[in-house]
Amino acid sequence: MKINITLKLDSEILREARRIAADERISISEFIAVELQKIVRQHSGYPKARRHALARLRKGFALNWERPAAREEIHERSAQFAP
Repeated sequence: MKINITLKLDSEILREARRIAADERISISEFIAVELQKIVRQHSGYPKARRHALARLRKGFALNWERPAAREEIHERSAQFAP
Protein backbone atom coordinates (compact mmCIF):
# COMPACT_ATOMS: atom_id res chain seq x y z
CA MET A 1 0.00 0.00 0.00
CA LYS A 2 1.36 3.41 -0.94
CA ILE A 3 0.71 6.51 1.14
CA ASN A 4 1.19 10.14 0.16
CA ILE A 5 3.37 12.32 2.37
CA THR A 6 4.24 16.00 2.51
CA LEU A 7 7.86 17.13 2.74
CA LYS A 8 9.43 20.49 3.47
CA LEU A 9 12.71 20.84 1.58
CA ASP A 10 15.11 23.64 0.91
CA SER A 11 14.38 25.03 -2.57
CA GLU A 12 17.97 24.42 -3.75
CA ILE A 13 17.85 20.79 -2.62
CA LEU A 14 14.53 20.28 -4.37
CA ARG A 15 15.89 21.87 -7.56
CA GLU A 16 18.89 19.53 -7.56
CA ALA A 17 16.71 16.51 -6.77
CA ARG A 18 14.44 17.36 -9.69
CA ARG A 19 17.46 17.69 -11.97
CA ILE A 20 18.81 14.29 -10.88
CA ALA A 21 15.38 12.69 -11.29
CA ALA A 22 15.04 14.21 -14.76
CA ASP A 23 18.51 12.90 -15.71
CA GLU A 24 17.38 9.42 -14.65
CA ARG A 25 14.05 9.90 -16.43
CA ILE A 26 11.97 9.29 -13.31
CA SER A 27 9.59 11.44 -11.30
CA ILE A 28 10.75 13.27 -8.20
CA SER A 29 8.38 11.08 -6.20
CA GLU A 30 9.96 7.89 -7.56
CA PHE A 31 13.45 9.32 -7.04
CA ILE A 32 12.76 10.06 -3.35
CA ALA A 33 11.08 6.67 -2.86
CA VAL A 34 14.08 4.82 -4.36
CA GLU A 35 16.56 6.73 -2.21
CA LEU A 36 14.53 6.11 0.95
CA GLN A 37 14.36 2.40 0.10
CA LYS A 38 18.16 2.31 -0.19
CA ILE A 39 18.57 3.95 3.22
CA VAL A 40 16.07 1.58 4.85
CA ARG A 41 17.80 -1.47 3.31
CA GLN A 42 21.21 -0.29 4.55
CA HIS A 43 19.92 0.23 8.07
CA SER A 44 18.03 -3.04 8.23
CA GLY A 45 20.97 -5.01 6.81
CA TYR A 46 23.48 -3.67 9.32
CA PRO A 47 22.08 -5.37 12.45
CA LYS A 48 21.90 -8.73 10.66
CA ALA A 49 25.49 -8.42 9.40
CA ARG A 50 26.65 -7.35 12.88
CA ARG A 51 24.99 -10.37 14.54
CA HIS A 52 26.56 -12.67 11.95
CA ALA A 53 30.02 -11.17 12.45
CA LEU A 54 29.80 -11.38 16.24
CA ALA A 55 28.66 -15.00 16.05
CA ARG A 56 31.69 -15.82 13.90
CA LEU A 57 33.98 -14.10 16.38
CA ARG A 58 32.48 -16.04 19.29
CA LYS A 59 32.96 -19.28 17.39
CA GLY A 60 36.56 -18.39 16.65
CA PHE A 61 38.83 -19.17 13.75
CA ALA A 62 40.85 -22.35 13.20
CA LEU A 63 44.42 -21.08 13.11
CA ASN A 64 45.92 -24.53 13.79
CA TRP A 65 48.34 -23.03 16.29
CA GLU A 66 49.60 -24.97 19.24
CA ARG A 67 51.27 -23.50 22.26
CA PRO A 68 54.96 -24.50 22.48
CA ALA A 69 55.67 -27.09 25.16
CA ALA A 70 58.33 -25.04 26.97
CA ARG A 71 60.02 -21.65 26.96
CA GLU A 72 63.25 -23.24 25.73
CA GLU A 73 61.48 -24.43 22.61
CA ILE A 74 60.57 -20.84 21.76
CA HIS A 75 64.19 -19.77 22.09
CA GLU A 76 65.33 -22.67 19.93
CA ARG A 77 62.94 -21.55 17.16
CA SER A 78 64.15 -17.93 17.47
CA ALA A 79 67.76 -19.03 17.10
CA GLN A 80 66.93 -20.74 13.79
CA PHE A 81 65.92 -17.41 12.25
CA ALA A 82 68.74 -15.27 13.69
CA PRO A 83 71.36 -14.06 11.17
